[in-house]
Amino acid sequence: MTTPFVHPVNVTWGDCDPARIAYTARMPYFALDAINGWWEAHLDGDGWFQMEIDRNVGTPFVKLEMEFHSPVTPRHTLLCETYPVRLGNKSITFAVKGRQNDVLCFDGLFTCVFIIADQFKSQNVPAELRAMIEPLLREA
Repeated sequence: MTTPFVHPVNVTWGDCDPARIAYTARMPYFALDAINGWWEAHLDGDGWFQMEIDRNVGTPFVKLEMEFHSPVTPRHTLLCETYPVRLGNKSITFAVKGRQNDVLCFDGLFTCVFIIADQFKSQNVPAELRAMIEPLLREA
């Protein structure tokens, strides 16, 4: 197995509500930022922007599922372990586990589909992406 990809997120005061914990709406943002970081780490620095513009491959989300376990605060860096758990003909599902100070704060599954970006039309997973992703698949 390869070394797990972990995306660090610096949670700041501006991410928090009056209860001094991160706003609920920030959790999907943190997770999607981690998924973009996963793409960048595995595509030589190319994230969603470069995939859309340079590769003409879009990956809009069709499903997001999250479960919250412990509050996220600015006290510690949020470490988001991110990895693919399913690769279909036209879709990919990522797992993201967000931890602070070794405590699981949230986990979730995030599914997106592959499209031809300039046509917003579905497509099969491009062969070069499938070849890169398949060896990295893990169980959720």
